[in-house]
Amino acid sequence: MQDTSELKDASSPNLPLRAADLQELIINSLEDDKAEEIIKIDLTGKTSIADSMIIASGRSARHVSAVADKLYRKLKHATADGCKVEGMEKADWVLLDAGSVIVHIFRPEVRTFYNLEKMWAADFTPNKMQSADDVPNVE
Repeated sequence: MQDTSELKDASSPNLPLRAADLQELIINSLEDDKAEEIIKIDLTGKTSIADSMIIASGRSARHVSAVADKLYRKLKHATADGCKVEGMEKADWVLLDAGSVIVHIFRPEVRTFYNLEKMWAADFTPNKMQSADDVPNVE
Protein backbone atom coordinates (compact mmCIF):
# COMPACT_ATOMS: atom_id res chain seq x y z
CA MET A 1 0.00 0.00 0.00
CA GLN A 2 1.08 3.52 -0.69
CA ASP A 3 2.01 5.66 2.32
CA THR A 4 2.31 9.20 1.04
CA SER A 5 3.99 11.94 3.07
CA GLU A 6 1.62 14.80 3.78
CA LEU A 7 1.76 17.58 6.32
CA LYS A 8 -0.35 17.08 9.40
CA ASP A 9 -3.86 18.48 8.99
CA ALA A 10 -4.82 21.01 11.68
CA SER A 11 -7.95 18.98 12.52
CA SER A 12 -6.02 15.72 12.94
CA PRO A 13 -5.96 14.28 16.46
CA ASN A 14 -2.59 14.11 18.23
CA LEU A 15 -3.13 10.73 19.90
CA PRO A 16 -4.39 7.36 18.61
CA LEU A 17 -8.17 7.09 18.96
CA ARG A 18 -10.34 4.29 20.32
CA ALA A 19 -12.21 2.28 17.68
CA ALA A 20 -15.57 4.01 18.33
CA ASP A 21 -13.97 7.47 18.17
CA LEU A 22 -12.10 6.48 15.01
CA GLN A 23 -15.35 5.41 13.34
CA GLU A 24 -16.99 8.68 14.35
CA LEU A 25 -14.05 10.70 12.95
CA ILE A 26 -14.28 8.78 9.65
CA ILE A 27 -18.04 9.14 9.26
CA ASN A 28 -17.95 12.85 10.18
CA SER A 29 -15.16 13.49 7.68
CA LEU A 30 -17.04 11.63 4.92
CA GLU A 31 -20.23 13.56 5.69
CA ASP A 32 -18.40 16.91 5.79
CA ASP A 33 -16.90 16.19 2.36
CA LYS A 34 -20.28 15.24 0.89
CA ALA A 35 -19.56 11.55 0.37
CA GLU A 36 -22.73 9.65 -0.50
CA GLU A 37 -24.39 6.43 0.70
CA ILE A 38 -22.16 6.00 3.74
CA ILE A 39 -22.62 2.65 5.47
CA LYS A 40 -20.84 0.89 8.32
CA ILE A 41 -20.49 -2.89 8.47
CA ASP A 42 -19.56 -4.64 11.71
CA LEU A 43 -16.87 -7.25 10.95
CA THR A 44 -16.61 -8.64 14.47
CA GLY A 45 -16.46 -12.43 14.22
CA LYS A 46 -16.31 -12.37 10.41
CA THR A 47 -12.62 -11.60 9.91
CA SER A 48 -9.48 -10.72 11.78
CA ILE A 49 -8.46 -7.94 9.37
CA ALA A 50 -10.58 -5.24 11.06
CA ASP A 51 -13.44 -4.64 13.47
CA SER A 52 -15.51 -2.63 11.03
CA MET A 53 -15.69 -1.47 7.44
CA ILE A 54 -17.06 1.85 6.21
CA ILE A 55 -18.11 2.19 2.58
CA ALA A 56 -18.95 5.44 0.81
CA SER A 57 -19.27 6.85 -2.70
CA GLY A 58 -17.96 9.96 -4.38
CA ARG A 59 -19.61 11.56 -7.40
CA SER A 60 -16.50 11.36 -9.62
CA ALA A 61 -12.87 10.23 -9.54
CA ARG A 62 -11.87 13.76 -8.53
CA HIS A 63 -14.40 13.77 -5.67
CA VAL A 64 -13.29 10.29 -4.52
CA SER A 65 -9.66 11.44 -4.56
CA ALA A 66 -10.37 14.63 -2.61
CA VAL A 67 -12.49 12.87 0.03
CA ALA A 68 -9.89 10.10 0.44
CA ASP A 69 -6.97 12.52 0.65
CA LYS A 70 -8.60 14.62 3.36
CA LEU A 71 -9.59 11.51 5.33
CA TYR A 72 -6.09 10.07 4.96
CA ARG A 73 -4.55 13.22 6.42
CA LYS A 74 -6.79 12.87 9.49
CA LEU A 75 -6.35 9.12 9.90
CA LYS A 76 -2.57 8.95 9.65
CA HIS A 77 -2.35 10.72 13.02
CA ALA A 78 -5.42 9.15 14.61
CA THR A 79 -4.16 5.56 14.68
CA ALA A 80 -1.25 3.93 16.49
CA ASP A 81 0.28 2.55 13.27
CA GLY A 82 -0.75 5.33 10.92
CA CYS A 83 -2.92 4.78 7.88
CA LYS A 84 -2.20 3.07 4.58
CA VAL A 85 -3.88 4.10 1.35
CA GLU A 86 -4.29 2.30 -1.98
CA GLY A 87 -5.93 3.37 -5.24
CA MET A 88 -5.33 7.12 -5.24
CA GLU A 89 -3.77 7.01 -8.72
CA LYS A 90 -7.03 6.21 -10.54
CA ALA A 91 -9.45 7.06 -7.71
CA ASP A 92 -12.09 4.59 -8.92
CA TRP A 93 -11.81 2.75 -5.60
CA VAL A 94 -9.68 4.05 -2.75
CA LEU A 95 -8.97 1.83 0.24
CA LEU A 96 -7.81 3.32 3.53
CA ASP A 97 -6.54 0.89 6.16
CA ALA A 98 -6.74 2.50 9.59
CA GLY A 99 -6.10 -0.70 11.52
CA SER A 100 -9.37 -1.53 13.26
CA VAL A 101 -11.40 0.24 10.54
CA ILE A 102 -11.16 -0.30 6.78
CA VAL A 103 -12.61 2.46 4.58
CA HIS A 104 -13.62 2.01 0.92
CA ILE A 105 -14.50 5.07 -1.17
CA PHE A 106 -15.87 4.27 -4.64
CA ARG A 107 -17.16 5.93 -7.75
CA PRO A 108 -20.84 4.85 -7.90
CA GLU A 109 -20.55 2.45 -10.87
CA VAL A 110 -17.48 0.74 -9.37
CA ARG A 111 -19.27 0.34 -6.04
CA THR A 112 -22.24 -1.25 -7.78
CA PHE A 113 -19.96 -3.65 -9.68
CA TYR A 114 -18.07 -4.94 -6.62
CA ASN A 115 -21.05 -4.78 -4.22
CA LEU A 116 -18.97 -5.17 -1.04
CA GLU A 117 -22.01 -4.45 1.11
CA LYS A 118 -23.69 -7.67 0.02
CA MET A 119 -20.54 -9.75 0.42
CA TRP A 120 -19.63 -8.50 3.90
CA ALA A 121 -23.16 -8.17 5.25
CA ALA A 122 -23.65 -11.94 4.91
CA ASP A 123 -23.35 -13.82 8.20
CA PHE A 124 -20.29 -16.03 7.84
CA THR A 125 -19.48 -16.26 11.53
CA PRO A 126 -17.97 -19.60 12.67
CA ASN A 127 -21.24 -20.64 14.33
CA LYS A 128 -23.22 -20.04 11.13
CA MET A 129 -20.60 -21.83 9.03
CA GLN A 130 -20.68 -24.82 11.39
CA SER A 131 -24.44 -25.14 11.16
CA ALA A 132 -24.23 -24.95 7.36
CA ASP A 133 -21.69 -27.81 7.39
CA ASP A 134 -24.09 -29.97 9.41
CA VAL A 135 -26.71 -29.91 6.62
CA PRO A 136 -26.39 -32.99 4.42
CA ASN A 137 -25.79 -32.51 0.69
CA VAL A 138 -28.79 -33.21 -1.48
CA GLU A 139 -27.97 -34.82 -4.81
